[in-house]
Amino acid sequence: QVHLVESGGALVQAGGSLRLSCVASGSISSINSVGWYRQPPGKQRELVAAISTDDSANYADSGYADSVKGRFMVSRDYAKNTVYLQMNSLKSEDTAVYYCNSPLGVASHYWGQGTQVTVSS
Repeated sequence: QVHLVESGGALVQAGGSLRLSCVASGSISSINSVGWYRQPPGKQRELVAAISTDDSANYADSGYADSVKGRFMVSRDYAKNTVYLQMNSLKSEDTAVYYCNSPLGVASHYWGQGTQVTVSS
């Protein structure tokens, strides 16, 4: 099973930007898709963005939660086996621990440590 490790979280001011990285222990093309999730303090974990990692397609199929649409962008780099989450126009409500995971990881209830994003207003 390919494991994913998140990084890049930080303290940032509202309106700022941040890029999170999700590095895979193996080829991301074997995963099929990668999702970015977040868990705000005292709330349940939610899916915010996802991208297909099937390299047989000529395009990257991606999707976003309404709360981040137009502000966040997910991308992939096969050479680095990495999926990124570019976060722009950050708001205080974006404060959360961010995780990346594969469908198999979610089904297996396996989650990494996550990376903390704190947006100060």
